[in-house]
Amino acid sequence: MAVKRGGNKGDVWLLLIGLFKLVKGISLLILGFGLLRLLHRDVAGVLEHWIEVLRVDPDNRFVHRALLRVFNVTPKQLKELSAGTFLYAAIFLTEATGLLARKHWAEYMTLISTGLFIPLEVYEMWRHFTTVKLGVTIVNVAIVWYLAMRVRKR
Repeated sequence: MAVKRGGNKGDVWLLLIGLFKLVKGISLLILGFGLLRLLHRDVAGVLEHWIEVLRVDPDNRFVHRALLRVFNVTPKQLKELSAGTFLYAAIFLTEATGLLARKHWAEYMTLISTGLFIPLEVYEMWRHFTTVKLGVTIVNVAIVWYLAMRVRKR
């Protein structure tokens, strides 16, 4: 006996949110491992190498600010940053796995975890506005709104 799976528009949005969380989680995993690789290396030298490879203007004010911050990073800070990155990756990958498997608990988890960071995103946007921050905030508000409506219907 074949089980017919009913696909609807809501499943497509859930799939897209799950894929979005999956991409974010994998990206953070890669970043976390990259940070760990920098632990016992000359961070400034590695950064200068990539600036040359990518042909980035080191006199650019944004690059210059980033360089000043990176040159002052301690091994302890790298460890803490990588630990935080792995924690966020674990959360995103858990949400993605649950959403892609259409688990109700994942909808609640994603709704709560995404919703909790919206005030912080708005504050960060208020401190220093960028279109990327605006885009991320809009996507996250849309995710929270969609999941809230979906959970409320049930």
